[in-house]
Amino acid sequence: MFMNIDFVITWVDMDDPKWRADFAAYSGKIDNKKNEVSEARFRDHGFLKYWFRGVENFAPWVRKIHFVTCGQRPEWLNINHPKLNLVNHDDYIPKQFLPNFNSCVLEIYLHKIKGLSEHFVYFNDDCFLIKNATTERFFVDGLPNDIAAFRYNSGIGLWAKTLKNNIRIINKNFDKREVLKRDNDKWYNPIYGSKARLTYLLKWYPKFITLRTPHNAQPYLKSTFEEVWSVAEKELTGMSAHRFRSSEDYTPELFRTWQICQSHFNPYNTYENTKMFPLMIRSKQAIDAIREQSYSLVCLNDNSLIRNYEQTMDAIEAAFASILPYKSDFEL
Repeated sequence: MFMNIDFVITWVDMDDPKWRADFAAYSGKIDNKKNEVSEARFRDHGFLKYWFRGVENFAPWVRKIHFVTCGQRPEWLNINHPKLNLVNHDDYIPKQFLPNFNSCVLEIYLHKIKGLSEHFVYFNDDCFLIKNATTERFFVDGLPNDIAAFRYNSGIGLWAKTLKNNIRIINKNFDKREVLKRDNDKWYNPIYGSKARLTYLLKWYPKFITLRTPHNAQPYLKSTFEEVWSVAEKELTGMSAHRFRSSEDYTPELFRTWQICQSHFNPYNTYENTKMFPLMIRSKQAIDAIREQSYSLVCLNDNSLIRNYEQTMDAIEAAFASILPYKSDFEL
């Protein structure tokens, strides 16, 4: 089945003077003791060119790349590339909520991007293609590939609390027993392996809990966003006023979970060819995975407490350069 598939990537460079002035006006300063204003959330390592090289080399089938920023653009970017669509925050987010430094707000409005295709894959700027990926990695027969499996959510951290907010909306709109009965083969699919253990253990439990959340590129249907907004406009509009991340936010996982509960997905064990590396504790493994192209996609999760930060970033760049040494057409 032929379909147009777009990529969406959000990016920020905290060294930009205008961004720093706007940030200071609302936050005061970077504070590495607070997750929502940590420098790890906003700093750029110079790896973006390898994201574009990865797309050109490993996913040349992509129709359009929607590059979302607050008006920033790296000086090396070829803005005239026919596949590139530069998207400013004020192109798709209501202006009363800008400037905004909350990635969750930037993400819940993605369906408003002009010209976005029904089928799209959303990337944070720390997620990279490092090996060939066909369209079937993300969509089959018009539906996103995904893993429907529950996971334990302690609810202690900010992110965990926002995931629980998502689930409250899901439980308000879906009956777990009905969904799992209707899609028994999708939820209890052997392809998930041990990742689905909790799904079996909680078969008796009447409510949805947080689903597994692979931190990597995520396929979506634009119509999913439109449908969620039609039932949760009040909640989503309310959180849009949060310029920085808040425990009262909702996240893109709301749309992903809705998609799964609507049966708009194909069973797929995302963990087989994607990997998230917390660089604070697994930087060497991340470097090796890039050099060896061990996965189709990797996520390089930054942290303000990374030891030997500059050396680590230099080693990661060298690993990228070893597999993607040549400029892409997205570079001047």
